[in-house]
Amino acid sequence: MEKFKQFDSTIMPLNIENIDTDQIIPARFLKAITRDGFGDNLFRDWRYDSNNKLIKDFELNRIQNNSKILLAGRNFGCGSSREHAAWAIYDYGYRVVVSSFFADIFKNNALNNGLLVIQLDEEKIKHIFEKVNKDLNILFNVNLKNQTFSSYDGDLKETFEINEYNKTCLINGYDNIDYLLSQKEKILNFESRNEK
Repeated sequence: MEKFKQFDSTIMPLNIENIDTDQIIPARFLKAITRDGFGDNLFRDWRYDSNNKLIKDFELNRIQNNSKILLAGRNFGCGSSREHAAWAIYDYGYRVVVSSFFADIFKNNALNNGLLVIQLDEEKIKHIFEKVNKDLNILFNVNLKNQTFSSYDGDLKETFEINEYNKTCLINGYDNIDYLLSQKEKILNFESRNEK
């Protein structure tokens, strides 16, 4: 995985609640066994009509801002367990999803695949949607090390929670195996101290 670095970005607003994993990446696109190419079909049935033509008024088609941050309504990632949903979001170019609530399985899949999820209370999410709707070019800063999410105009600075394990993995670009390998010396020292 890539190391997660502090960055500034605009936001892609998707003010829809209860976005499930089948809407994020429809089941018919789950046949691939590598993570590549899933971004092409992110929100496929919302982005394209039945004739494979872009639906112009859908946010991802209408707003061209190369954002790394997806702002979504409550209960994002609900539905079936589908690691491909996190792959699709990441492959499309997002590094962060912000919402007031995430389904647990999606949240874990996202964090395990290099995608940071930031959960803020509903009033803050509403405020961010209002800010972005007024100015699509407003920049936000994501600082994982300090666990802060803030707007460049100084109006918003929020802290977010993340467990130390996921934070360490994201900052270092570790998957579960990489993390274990990073602890090899500690493990060997522990074993040598406890040998009988």
